[in-house]
Amino acid sequence: MTEEREREVLSTVVDIVRESGYEALTMDAVAARAHCGKATLYRQWHSKPRLVARAISAVGHASGNAPAADTGSLRGDLHARFLSMIDKCREDTPLIAGLAHAALVDRELARAMREALIETEMAELTAMVDRAVARGELTARPAALAHLSQLIFGAVLTRPLFEDAYADADYLVRLLDEVLMPALTHT
Repeated sequence: MTEEREREVLSTVVDIVRESGYEALTMDAVAARAHCGKATLYRQWHSKPRLVARAISAVGHASGNAPAADTGSLRGDLHARFLSMIDKCREDTPLIAGLAHAALVDRELARAMREALIETEMAELTAMVDRAVARGELTARPAALAHLSQLIFGAVLTRPLFEDAYADADYLVRLLDEVLMPALTHT
């Protein structure tokens, strides 16, 4: 399958999940809408959870979630990362929240999402912290690093519930300055 064709299939998956939810997505529906064989989908991705996790990961990377910036400071790196997320928060928060809900009962989906999204995000955050340690901003990897992805994902996904608003630049900067930086620099 060519890269362009793969992007088309993965985009179709995201569209169906946005329209109908994870539970309603079937390999038959993807095959019909993407004009490909169901066997091709299984050969390429092996299962619905893997296909969905790959689609979400691909859409995130295609939409500006570029590799972690190296701005010269930990706060600058995190700020740049947050700025790259803002445009997609409104569109992707309901999608990811719905998938997170489905992952509570679908362990294969949970594992696939961890591998495709969480582990990638955590690796980028760890690289930022390691650069801060190398620059002398931090004396060592802080214990809070283990919770960083959960704090970010949790804050972004639950803001609509608590404040009836999606994460925006102001919210993410407050999260960075009032929660994340104090946690990461606490010794």
